[in-house]
Amino acid sequence: MTPAIDTRALRKDYGRRTAVRDMNLTVETGCVYGLIGPNGAGKTTTLRMLLDIIRPTSGEVRVLGRAPRAGGPKLRRRIGYVPGELRLEGRATGRDLLRHYAEISGPVEPGAAEELAERLDLDLARQVRTLSKGNKQKLGLVQAFLHRPELLVLDEPTSGLDPLVQREFLQLVREAREAGQTVLLSSHVLSEIQQAADRVAVLSEGDVVAEGSVSELRLTAIRHLRGRVDAESAPGLRSSLLALPALREVEVAEDGRFSGVLDSEPNALLKVLAGYRVQDIVIEEPDLEESVLALYGQEDDRG
Repeated sequence: MTPAIDTRALRKDYGRRTAVRDMNLTVETGCVYGLIGPNGAGKTTTLRMLLDIIRPTSGEVRVLGRAPRAGGPKLRRRIGYVPGELRLEGRATGRDLLRHYAEISGPVEPGAAEELAERLDLDLARQVRTLSKGNKQKLGLVQAFLHRPELLVLDEPTSGLDPLVQREFLQLVREAREAGQTVLLSSHVLSEIQQAADRVAVLSEGDVVAEGSVSELRLTAIRHLRGRVDAESAPGLRSSLLALPALREVEVAEDGRFSGVLDSEPNALLKVLAGYRVQDIVIEEPDLEESVLALYGQEDDRG
């Protein structure tokens, strides 16, 4: 099956500054793919090149099997897009604006706009210019999902939304995947990526520094360790734990309570603890946020 998105050595330069650096990215059809990274990592620039809003300096890109530049309006009608900086103004009501979008994008099921608006708690009778930032963002989401496009490109889509609406948005993303749609989701809200994405690319300074499933990326993350041994073992345990190169921030109390941060799989740690009377131990599941921060740190060290 042809990938929904495929880039080869995609690059974008602005004078001497490189925003996207020879990016190779493949998004399979029917999956939710997350792009994460800090501001300036190249996420928005990448999305804009996919949609032919800006042109790459070099490299190749295919979206739904077509080059964006050659695909024209026919290709764009197969895509739903929420930009990172959504600007909606005017005296038209939300309902009128969505009616206009429906005429441009193609067939829309009767009542689709009203159903989406109700799920996102959006009043379509209000003029767009009177809407808050959060309600404008809801309107942008409705227009993107409205015609059930083959591909959804969502750049920081939950900016300004309250937690309940964010949860409903994530449900919409899951339903889109179940319907066979592809979703490319750019976000700095890592919990969204953890809950929604099948695969993730981590961007830093225009480079993909890691790519894989959420579970694979979580394996690279640090783990928080805490536990307790009998008090008599505490002095010896401290020296044993300090000898482990993958364990840092080691603390051992007189009563035998201990904690630390583990940078690798726990095999070596468990071998050490096997020599003590362990009363309690918890090794917390790694968090994607810490994984990402660790990857950035590795990238910085290489630079």
